[in-house]
Amino acid sequence: MAVTMSPKQKVYQGVLQEIRNYIELENLRPGDKLPSERELSEKLAAGRSSVREALRAMELIGLIETRHGEGTFLSKYRPYQTVELLSSFVLKENTTRLELLTVKKLLEKEAVKLAYAHIDAKKLEKLEQNLTIPSVSMKDQHFAFFSTIFECTENLLFARIWGLINDYAHKVGGHYSREFYQKLILAYKNQHYASIEQLFSEEKMIETL
Repeated sequence: MAVTMSPKQKVYQGVLQEIRNYIELENLRPGDKLPSERELSEKLAAGRSSVREALRAMELIGLIETRHGEGTFLSKYRPYQTVELLSSFVLKENTTRLELLTVKKLLEKEAVKLAYAHIDAKKLEKLEQNLTIPSVSMKDQHFAFFSTIFECTENLLFARIWGLINDYAHKVGGHYSREFYQKLILAYKNQHYASIEQLFSEEKMIETL
């Protein structure tokens, strides 16, 4: 069962798809043990390094778990796991910077609106603190700032989707000017909901070149 993939697709993503196919064909269930790395490499006609990378990706999103001295096992299904799994196939290398940053900005704008009804003084203080750590990069400050925003949306699925997009877009940047965050906080403080749309329309995301 050889691995097939498009030219631009990462090798490990092709292997990841084949592992999923193997799990379905063998009708494996949570708690069942997967073949060893070497056995999978032979079954899939893939390099061991690619198999190892695919297994690591599956472990990171909670699809499998490694038990020391025992092997690798399928994990139990977690809520929103499907969204995470789909991301590894939807977000390919040929996804452009513009597409990523456009989707990211749209998600963040709607989150700011949705969080508006739930922001309190304590959360506002936390947002301000996110912007006062000089030793932290703007990308990391952006993540901390919007993590608080998404927390206030009280929508875990929405937050998880943003987290996936943000992680994938991390290398290309995707933060705003420092003034932008301060203006958002001010809009919350002044209860000026109508200004949110305008703030986002006037602000351009900053990329990492």
